[in-house]
Amino acid sequence: MVRNSPWAKFAILLTAYSRVNATARLLDYVEVTGLRVGDRLPSERDLAEALKVSRASVRQATVALEVRGTLEVRHGDGIYLKSLPNDSGHLMELMTQRHRLPAILEAREALETQLAALAAARRTEADLAAMDQALKIMAADINADGFGEEGDRLFHEAVTRAARSPLLADFMATLAVPIIETRRSSLSEPGRPPRSLRAHHQILEAIRRGDVPGARQAMRRHVNMVADIGLLRWSAAQQNGGDTG
Repeated sequence: MVRNSPWAKFAILLTAYSRVNATARLLDYVEVTGLRVGDRLPSERDLAEALKVSRASVRQATVALEVRGTLEVRHGDGIYLKSLPNDSGHLMELMTQRHRLPAILEAREALETQLAALAAARRTEADLAAMDQALKIMAADINADGFGEEGDRLFHEAVTRAARSPLLADFMATLAVPIIETRRSSLSEPGRPPRSLRAHHQILEAIRRGDVPGARQAMRRHVNMVADIGLLRWSAAQQNGGDTG
């Protein structure tokens, strides 16, 4: 490896950032290697090797940066740089994100458990058909090695419609962007998409039975699973480390 090459510089930078998460490392990679908007990044496997992290970590980082508009994932084509990251602020952005995620998830639990309960009481056959179709789309994407994100989104939209509560629907619309963020963060967790699909089926079956308490509880379990994401686990570990240090 040539000492002054971008790769050599990045190897030196890795030593300094050995404890920083994969998202920050990927941002550093973009900056140090001089990638420009529109450039294609290396494959997931090559990035994992360069960043010295697992491919699952690369996938999580890619999803996080896609949400932020830094990267664009073109399925079947690759990962492209969509916009240049902030030269100095990406770690602060991560800190801000990890502090506001609990509030977003708290709002999701309050809203979506009530929506599921109302859907169990008010759903029609057409509503159930829409939920069934959404989960078929989710399953097909997961079977194709995707995250199932589109089917997930369609399912929650169908539950919201079935609840027939315009005010709660407006609240959900207000949270649309943060919900996308939490959905992608959750579905990028290793092994999470199949678990999420099973959780959605449990919600659907409770709604289908007209089981109001069951639908509420199934949705609560699902949102709690969504809350189990790497960024928040990292935050807790950092806090515990600070308390004992």
